[in-house]
Amino acid sequence: MVITGRLVLLALLGLIPIVLFPQPVTILCWVALLIVVFLLDFLLAASPRGLRFARQLPESVRLDESCLSTLVIANNGKRRLRALVRDGWQPSAGAANPRQKLDLPAQQRRRLTVSLRPRRRGDLSSQQVTVRSFGPLGVAARQLTVTVPGRLRVLPPFRSKRHLPSKLRRLRELDGRAAVQIRGAGTEFDSLRDYVRGDDVRSIDWRATARRQAVVVRTWRPERDRRVVIVMDTSRTSAARIDDEPRLDTEIEAALLLSVLADRGGDRVDFLAFDRRARARVASSHKGNLLSALVQAMAPLDSELIEMDWTQIPAQVRAISAHRSLVVLLTSLDSGAAEEGLIPMVNQLSQNHLVVVASVLDPVLGELRVQRSSSTEVYRAAAAERAILDRAAVTAQLRQAGAEVVDANPAELPPKLADMYIRLKAAGRL
Repeated sequence: MVITGRLVLLALLGLIPIVLFPQPVTILCWVALLIVVFLLDFLLAASPRGLRFARQLPESVRLDESCLSTLVIANNGKRRLRALVRDGWQPSAGAANPRQKLDLPAQQRRRLTVSLRPRRRGDLSSQQVTVRSFGPLGVAARQLTVTVPGRLRVLPPFRSKRHLPSKLRRLRELDGRAAVQIRGAGTEFDSLRDYVRGDDVRSIDWRATARRQAVVVRTWRPERDRRVVIVMDTSRTSAARIDDEPRLDTEIEAALLLSVLADRGGDRVDFLAFDRRARARVASSHKGNLLSALVQAMAPLDSELIEMDWTQIPAQVRAISAHRSLVVLLTSLDSGAAEEGLIPMVNQLSQNHLVVVASVLDPVLGELRVQRSSSTEVYRAAAAERAILDRAAVTAQLRQAGAEVVDANPAELPPKLADMYIRLKAAGRL
């Protein structure tokens, strides 16, 4: 039972006869009239309990893209429904028109379309639909909230995809220069050729030799199928906002670009999101459909307000790959936490793997260090300088431990991490 603004206006109109005829009878008559009008309008309003709902939603949408949510409403009652319908999407769904008027005759159905433009990554939901059914006079209404569950998965935007063509072009140029046949080496069969002095006799193909009546050896290509293990830190440090974006989202962009590049380069890619336990994992078995598997696994990731347990990382990497691999750690280089857990772990991990540590650098630090026009700004500049020096010290310790370090602004981190991968591959270190 809902009172509308019309009933309030009607009650205010009653002040006129009350002022002209200030008697108790006038007040009682006007109150009785309001009650009769309200009850009559309420009883004539269509009951929302006779409605049936169905929701139609796409399975997923990329962040910053728009989509449509459709509600199919069927009126199984005997009265015409004049109502206001509200679809209960959360604010981050960016619903443009969640409240809509509905005029629905009995035994008919209508479609209400709500335009959504999500403002954050993850799983968005709408659990309820509220219907307010008005009477013919519009002074009273019946209201009912119905559970109509709906879920929309908002995928990472992958804005760094624009860097992919140039990086792939460099990778193809690298593969073209490295496509040198090595006699008796590698594991991938390439072709047959005549035997020359110095060839390994174990590479002789005896069947081909018998057919051609000349000694023939097999040639092999160097092995290209390397392992790339990407470990993303989802602990409390990933919740920091840099350039109005969580550090975790920037790490996702960098991981996506590197994963697609390595996959196109013929390497096997494994992804792990971890803090104290595994939050998401994508195995290299998704080859050919790696990008889809990655964005689906990364979409619901969120920062956990707990400390990272670096002691578990070597065992996690060993469970993924027992052979030498490129291990990319997407984390923070803030002093304190890194010195206690990250650096000792990198010392241990770099004994068996090639380690790259990638981190997001806050560009505000560079701005604060040069602003010194007042005493407050001088103190801020000193704090920024101290933070930059601490990061430099952590970077030096990581490099001394045998790791490569990529520390860049949010917009620069994905392409710089991809460049590091290409340089390592060009140097033959993978």
